[in-house]
Amino acid sequence: MSEPMHMVIVGGGTAGWMAANLFAHHLADQRVRISLIESPDLGTIGVGEGSTPTLKRFFNDLGIAESEWMPACHATYKVNIRFAGWSPQMGVAEYSHPFISQLDTFSERPFHVNSRTRRLGLDVETTPEKFLFNGYLANRGLAPVTPDNFPFRIEYGYHFDSGKLGEFLRTRAVANQVEHIQANITEVITAPSKDIQTLQLADGRRIEGDFFVDCSGFRSLLLQNTLKVPFRSFKENLFNGAAVVLPTPAMEKPPVETRATALSNGWTWQIPLTNRTGNGYVYSTDYLDKDSAETELRRHLGLLDSDVEARFLNMRVGQTEQAWSHNCLGLGLSQGFIEPLEATALHLVQLGIEIFIDKFTAGELSPQYRDEYNAIISERFERVRDYIVGHYKLNTRDDSAYWRDNRNNMALSESLLQLLDVWYRKGDLTQEIQRQQLESHFGATSWHCMLAGYGIFPPVAPNQPGTGDLLEENGLPRFFEGCALNFQSHTDVLTRYRPA
Repeated sequence: MSEPMHMVIVGGGTAGWMAANLFAHHLADQRVRISLIESPDLGTIGVGEGSTPTLKRFFNDLGIAESEWMPACHATYKVNIRFAGWSPQMGVAEYSHPFISQLDTFSERPFHVNSRTRRLGLDVETTPEKFLFNGYLANRGLAPVTPDNFPFRIEYGYHFDSGKLGEFLRTRAVANQVEHIQANITEVITAPSKDIQTLQLADGRRIEGDFFVDCSGFRSLLLQNTLKVPFRSFKENLFNGAAVVLPTPAMEKPPVETRATALSNGWTWQIPLTNRTGNGYVYSTDYLDKDSAETELRRHLGLLDSDVEARFLNMRVGQTEQAWSHNCLGLGLSQGFIEPLEATALHLVQLGIEIFIDKFTAGELSPQYRDEYNAIISERFERVRDYIVGHYKLNTRDDSAYWRDNRNNMALSESLLQLLDVWYRKGDLTQEIQRQQLESHFGATSWHCMLAGYGIFPPVAPNQPGTGDLLEENGLPRFFEGCALNFQSHTDVLTRYRPA
């Protein structure tokens, strides 16, 4: 190819600028020129957002230090998700899903074994946060930043202002030769082959490209509107499609965890940033109208008399049948979205970019591995969906039709049905996850966190041997408590990142 391949990204935001940075970093030697077209009329939402530990790999890959990006995005650390009020009838007020670290090599198997023996009637400890080191950090308000002499890698995510992160990544991408075009697109011109050829801009310019990346959000200008790629809704088993958002002041000591609290017809997130706290109520419009949702969120936050303005968001939950069609790749909301319960949105965006780079370069910038890529992405979405669906299916709330309908919903995948069948039959869940090859999605320990966390167990047997609790027999609490002495408070670490 005499001229460099021109890759055109449509849409900024976090997804667009993540793609621009990773493409600029990994395709620099492949003779690829990158442009990003962003509408000057569309502002970023900028809600507080949480991530999985995958995002740490993104910044490490690009060589961006936490001390550089975190203050600019009001970011805090995240080691845990705490679920409150999801399983009251099992006597569970709240439970945790800590991120799994290298240190947990010593404790994952005892957790799995205890969970199985508890299903057999043995009265043993099954609280997830007692078996996973990040649970100890979360309960003590400690940042997951390891000292130089600590020999284990700790996995963690972040909380951040998504609007600010988009701005930070835009500056970084432009500095790395990504062309930033601010303009509205008025027409998408395709070739007889249906490949996208040219984008007509409102100011008269025409942008020709060889490959296009659709990051235009739910509008999906290229993938769905132009190429007519069908969209598969997940509404039959994920009911929620809306959210109302209200900020509150920053916490004096921001926790290192996201809090997901069940309400009457959905759940609220609480995401601690350094400048404010992000709060949102995710709900289904089939069960709750927007005014009632806002009132319930205000009551939950103690803001009934506040004049803080609420914002309303609509979500389209599902995925397109292909993420890569013709010469167009869809990323982020334009390709698919699973509701934010486990903070998987950016996780799936990042994986989509990374896997695409691998397949695109292996095929020498051709569509050789397009079908293989689409199969991988579809599988990732479906397995993440199953894990989110599990939270609703297993709820034990009885205060509204919403929760009862979720619990009674049988629109479940065969994979999820088999996992639940093994658990209820007191089988080896870890073995079943390995059989289904699910470890690249949510692994065995994550599934144990949810099922044990919900208290999905039979009554304990009347006669107990008094042994068999591997938490205590293996000395895990003392081991983890000793390890925690090496870590500093979350507040102290964040203070070091603040400008003088």
